[in-house]
Amino acid sequence: MPGHDHGPQIKNDELYEKLRDEGNSKEKSARIANAQAAGTLDHPGGTLESRSKDQLYDEAQEIGIEGRSKMDKDKLIEAIRDH
Repeated sequence: MPGHDHGPQIKNDELYEKLRDEGNSKEKSARIANAQAAGTLDHPGGTLESRSKDQLYDEAQEIGIEGRSKMDKDKLIEAIRDH
């Protein structure tokens, strides 16, 4: 529903609607829309592969990926991309 106000928890309603129309979950759509609105969508660290394992772990922790402490760098990258 274009122009729909999803409340104060969604910071970019237009992007949220676009992501939902593409089939993304409400949670993922909200997270991406809010990150874009906050200016944190593009990570300053470059591609995931160029980041250290510690940086990837911190990002995984921030977005709530379970089991991250047992993951190696490749698994962290995969989990972040799939989240």
